[in-house]
Amino acid sequence: PQIWIGLLTLTALEIVLGIDNIVFISILAGKLPAGSQEKARRWGLTLALLLRIALLLSLTWIMGLTQPLFVVAGFAATGRALILIVGGLFLIAKSTREIHLKFEREESSQRMPVAPSFSSVLLQIALLDVVFSLDSVITAVGMVDQSGVMIAAVMIAIGIMMIFAGTVARFIERHPTLKMLALSFLILIGVNLIAE
Repeated sequence: PQIWIGLLTLTALEIVLGIDNIVFISILAGKLPAGSQEKARRWGLTLALLLRIALLLSLTWIMGLTQPLFVVAGFAATGRALILIVGGLFLIAKSTREIHLKFEREESSQRMPVAPSFSSVLLQIALLDVVFSLDSVITAVGMVDQSGVMIAAVMIAIGIMMIFAGTVARFIERHPTLKMLALSFLILIGVNLIAE
């Protein structure tokens, strides 16, 4: 019973932690041609799954990231802290740029930005997956002892996210106001990552 309770709890938590991941992937994939969007979402979530499993299988390294590397003005900088700061800054910069492009495009229809390539979108998704995966894995390690349960929870959560990613993406694309709110939410997450 303890294993099942741990699996259900961790799966639910992984889904909640993955919502921001789905939103970010949906916004980035939405910039691609319609035929490539679903493929980009699937690849993005597959990358997230592979990264999380790889991180779970290297628990010693993950735990090492929580050890202080150096101290600056009383703040002990760990590997995890540095990754979260860089990830937070990237998320803030990317979300702010997306908001800026949205308004610039509306104000000046002459300057249409060049559509990004599939590989550049996938690279951006992979960079953010590292940050989101790291936080997710550290949460998993803190909750459950068995690595099999952690991997199962991550796989179930990513599977559920894959099922609903298309629906979330279409909903965000149909409602520009929600897209702005989602981007603002991502800026908030970026600030939260830096504060953490």
